Amino acid sequence: MCVLLDENLPRKLARLFGPRVEVVTVRERGWGSKKNGELLAAASGEFDALLAADRNLPDQQNLARYDVTVLVLEARSNTLEDLAPLVPGAIEALRRARRGEAARVEA
Repeated sequence: MCVLLDENLPRKLARLFGPRVEVVTVRERGWGSKKNGELLAAASGEFDALLAADRNLPDQQNLARYDVTVLVLEARSNTLEDLAPLVPGAIEALRRARRGEAARVEA
């Protein structure tokens, strides 16, 4: 499984997903300046999911247009300390997720 880590999440979060989930950051792809719709279009078909912390993203975009899952991590903050406990739930959500839809993992 290959997922794209949005730029508003700490890069060190990628290491916590382990060997079965390949995590690429938006910055590594050179997509740091893309808006949400552009980012979804770029990730569509190339990545299985976009990991983000923007709780409004699923409501602001027509996700059915994109061949990618949006996984929203909902923690108290975007710090590694607050997000790390969500990783096991995120991995499970990625297994069940459907492309063109959103899933949420909450603290």
